[in-house]
Amino acid sequence: MDKRQFLKTSGALLTGTLLSRFATGQQTSGEKPIEHRTNWAGNYEYSTDQLHSPKNVEEVRQVVKSCKKLRALGARHSFNGIADSTENQISLKQLDDMTLDKSLSTVTVGAGVTYGQLAPYIDSQGYAVHNLASLPHISVAGACSTATHGSGSKNGNLATAVSALEIVTADGEMVVLSKQRDGESLLGAVVGLGGLGVVTKVTLDVQPTFQVRQVVYENLSMDHLEHHLDEIFLSGYSVSLFTDWQNHRISQVWIKRRVEPGTSFEFAPEFFGAKLATQKLHPLPGHSAESCTEQMGIPGPWYERLPHFRMNFTPSSGAELQSEYFVPRDKAYQAILAVEQLRDQVTPHLLITELRTIDADQLWLSTAHHRPSMAIHFTWKPEWPAVKNILPMIEAKLEPFDARPHWGKLFTMVPSRLKQLYEKLPDYQALLKHYDPSGKFRNAFLNTNIYGG
Repeated sequence: MDKRQFLKTSGALLTGTLLSRFATGQQTSGEKPIEHRTNWAGNYEYSTDQLHSPKNVEEVRQVVKSCKKLRALGARHSFNGIADSTENQISLKQLDDMTLDKSLSTVTVGAGVTYGQLAPYIDSQGYAVHNLASLPHISVAGACSTATHGSGSKNGNLATAVSALEIVTADGEMVVLSKQRDGESLLGAVVGLGGLGVVTKVTLDVQPTFQVRQVVYENLSMDHLEHHLDEIFLSGYSVSLFTDWQNHRISQVWIKRRVEPGTSFEFAPEFFGAKLATQKLHPLPGHSAESCTEQMGIPGPWYERLPHFRMNFTPSSGAELQSEYFVPRDKAYQAILAVEQLRDQVTPHLLITELRTIDADQLWLSTAHHRPSMAIHFTWKPEWPAVKNILPMIEAKLEPFDARPHWGKLFTMVPSRLKQLYEKLPDYQALLKHYDPSGKFRNAFLNTNIYGG
């Protein structure tokens, strides 16, 4: 569904908020806003009208020095209050420089750069990043700071590509953390949740560009996941399974494979009993696949296949809610069965669930810290009262599997439980104290989930 179609169908639900002033990211000083600013989905209204939009790093430093409390605002794709502030927010949208260093195989981007801007730039010069999320519209800095993950059993999440960060700390000074000089501190700072300061630049490792083919299979029995889960998720560079939790069935299997020069390539007509799709499909049945990336095994650049949705489309204008939980991959099938027990409570309020895998990493607050993981992602209808009641049920079912919630999505897990799931949380708190001793960047989200309980 493209933006025009979605706005027509969701306008009544969102009562016009999607068309409000926040869409520009700008506000004239002293002018009362016409609408309160919200996140991308329209489900969260920010608690301040004070939005600073600096044009360069020096202006960022001046904003930081002048504010007693401040939070950085990325592409507004978080579904909770992680970027909220009762006093000041800062948008880095205008910091959009990109510099490729071929000698080091790195690219340094301003904090306002999205993956949709980054990917064509580096691909045109023969390079790629190792992983992309399903949406290209999110910012690099925001995605890395919340451990947004992309997909692939052998791929680390997006944040694992970070080799350096430039951060303006609470006193307005510039700090650069790099893998070479500050290895352990960088591991704590990359998934920083906005707590250390305002990230102004991110340096990513890059690799030679590559091509990908993508196909979709339909109707896979969940029974095959009991003994073949790893085989299924390793069948491509990136693999996603979509389900509505009914009939013990995966409705679609999206397989994305790298095109290796000199090797023949063919997708079998069946995949564990699932049938190869004969036309391009959208993850949601009945929706136009126009906004989706190319399928049918047609080769294309990595950045036009690894996301589910095309760069030049807005696949959804926000009439949805999202939550996501990461479980150890060796317990993934049992976790799927546990959630499936709630199918009759979940399905009426669900748009779709996506199952995908991600490799383990060493980032302190990463949802895949020290364990290969499977993500169980829920895209909900915009029915928060019902979803709010369902989330504790899902979290209870997943508790035996030590499920970690996505930091930027909706969850109800208590802080005491979060502390049990992150062994490096005390070290992260110490890092926050070092770089932000006065708590300038602390907000209700951090106070509750990092310091609460």
